[in-house]
Amino acid sequence: MFTYQQLPQRNLTKLILQQTPYFDSLYVKQQLIKKDSIQIKSVQPKVKKKRLKNVYYEDLIINEVVDGDISEFNKQGKISINENGDTLSTANDFIIEKQRNYYVEYSINDITTQIDFSFLNANYQQFSGGGSPIYLNPGFNFLFKLGLSDLMEDYRITGGLRFSFNFDNFEYLLSYENLKHRLDRQIIFHRQSMDNYTYYYDSRQYSHSVYYIVRWPFNTVMSTKGTVFLRSDKEVFLSTRDVSNLIRPDIVNNWAGLKAEFIFDNTRNIGLNLYYGTRYKFWGEYYQSITGEDRNLFVIGFDYRNYQKIHKSFIWANRFASSTSFGKNKLIYYMGGVDNWLFPKFNTDINIATDQNYTYQTLATNMRGFTQNIRNGNSFAVLNSELRFPVIKYFAKKPIRSDFFNNLQLIGFGDVGTAWTGSNPWDKENSLFIKNIPGNPISIKLEKEIDPIVGGLGFGLRSRLLGYFMRADWAWGVENGVIKPYVFYFSLSLDF
Repeated sequence: MFTYQQLPQRNLTKLILQQTPYFDSLYVKQQLIKKDSIQIKSVQPKVKKKRLKNVYYEDLIINEVVDGDISEFNKQGKISINENGDTLSTANDFIIEKQRNYYVEYSINDITTQIDFSFLNANYQQFSGGGSPIYLNPGFNFLFKLGLSDLMEDYRITGGLRFSFNFDNFEYLLSYENLKHRLDRQIIFHRQSMDNYTYYYDSRQYSHSVYYIVRWPFNTVMSTKGTVFLRSDKEVFLSTRDVSNLIRPDIVNNWAGLKAEFIFDNTRNIGLNLYYGTRYKFWGEYYQSITGEDRNLFVIGFDYRNYQKIHKSFIWANRFASSTSFGKNKLIYYMGGVDNWLFPKFNTDINIATDQNYTYQTLATNMRGFTQNIRNGNSFAVLNSELRFPVIKYFAKKPIRSDFFNNLQLIGFGDVGTAWTGSNPWDKENSLFIKNIPGNPISIKLEKEIDPIVGGLGFGLRSRLLGYFMRADWAWGVENGVIKPYVFYFSLSLDF
């Protein structure tokens, strides 16, 4: 940092230390920086700190308006107001915006226009007597749905229209939801028409329903739901095959009812049709005829589902569901096939009880390996188990751009269950064990020995294509210990 100059020997006691050129340059730079900072501080004006001052009503003074202009604050800092009593302010003052009421205004938040294969609202179908497939999906149709919501998303309005390309089956839905408070409320109007073709006649069924629904969430995973509804069913006989149907009167049934549900769902969605956790639902329904006849229908049931992680996104999914109907009228369950089967088939060899006074019908699925109606009755129980393996996603170490390959899944499954009439599946009154062969003048009643429990096993593929989650299943049914030929299913639905 310092050096000394070479001097004669006699002057060694007087050393003269000098700065190095490098240190001199640093010193000059430091002095220049100090000089610049002093100049900047001298240029900046002094900012006077603002102090808050209390303003009282007696400090207010009224100034005159001169040429439409109003004077500003006076020298004493008092606020000026005009003759109308309005407070005056300057451009530098903070102005509090005027509080305004929030008026509900709706905007479009959802528009759906697509080719669709499902109903707008799922409900029980009118009993058709059997003999033809049960279509819980309307087939190939066009769907238009519009959703409206306000700014705070407290209110929702949804309207939907579905019509088939044969211009016979139409469906309308209009819904209004109030989600402002913890208790959610909803009103639904639903109208549906459906053609019914049986061995004896053709008809068209109309159904009009109004629902008032309330939901109360206990927490983020548990809630209860209550429904009050009115339903009007009408069946019009068509004279397409028999002219005598022209004079046949229409069948009209009007019902009022209640429905209560308890729902638990703590599942986590880790992918399309892939979940972790458990969810289940208990429900009970009551139908009462309001057309003057003493008829009623009770339905109770539950649906339990559990999803276990095997490794990464490879999961094991299990489901157990059961339901029964009782009362003066009943609901019939047709077991067999899968939900939203696009090309369903119906088994006419299994007897359908005629003494149960069935009013409505629905499917008890999944029971793969058989067509619809491998078992039927007013009660059912079914157990489904699936191994869901995402083929590409499981091995991929980076995001997959293709939606089809990202959601491609290989499925291995097994189903077991039954449907019955009577107190249990082995009851002698079970219609499965009885077959009536009508004749003239003699009718024959056969009693069969058959195992009421059926099962199925197989494999399938799942993925999403063009926005539709498609399922292809190959299943072999097992009845009375005999493995049946495989049945192929192509359907559009999620989960089980």
